[in-house]
Amino acid sequence: MNESNEVTRPVTVAVMGTHSTGKTTFLRRLEERLRRNRIEVTTVADLGYDALKAGLPILDRHTWASTTWIITRGISNELEAWLHADVVLIDRGVPDALGYYEAALEYRNRVPDPQHIKHLEDMVVGHSRHYDFVLRTVLDPEVPLGDTKPRDTDLKFRALADQRIEGVMNRLGIGHDTLTSTSHERALVDAMAYIGLRLSDPDLKIPWNDDPPPAAAAPAS
Repeated sequence: MNESNEVTRPVTVAVMGTHSTGKTTFLRRLEERLRRNRIEVTTVADLGYDALKAGLPILDRHTWASTTWIITRGISNELEAWLHADVVLIDRGVPDALGYYEAALEYRNRVPDPQHIKHLEDMVVGHSRHYDFVLRTVLDPEVPLGDTKPRDTDLKFRALADQRIEGVMNRLGIGHDTLTSTSHERALVDAMAYIGLRLSDPDLKIPWNDDPPPAAAAPAS
């Protein structure tokens, strides 16, 4: 493919985590700040409700098929969003769906099919490399479930999803920072600073998650 036919990827911010842990609230606040700075931004929304409307099982009933649908539809929506904004905010990046699927299997005492898991892992790893700034929410059991949209009220499954999403991201080496119920302000400042730097120099490599950059190789003797 000619380079002229390639899509220029915008700055992407993806947030993962179990339900009712502040993902949508954080992204809404970040979107407001970006718009105040006259930055073109679009948000790719959570696909759980769309999956339900399509007749697919979600939450603790997730299957390989429903998980594949959410991952592939999410990738498609994200790629479309690349065409319309300088910054794309993603409410549930693709690792989230795999974490929910593994949580659903554990909840139902089902043994995962290794081939299915490998197929999903390959898609998740392949696409996650396009995420620039990645956050994973941390469940605070003291924070109640929100009431702004239909929610699963099973607290055991909510906790399992939290654990499994963390496990997926660590197992697959998807670098990220954590977003707690008390760290939104710091994360907003970090995200705005990162986005500003990336927009000013798209090729700049920035260790946004406080990890030190790799040590330079020693010169050959």
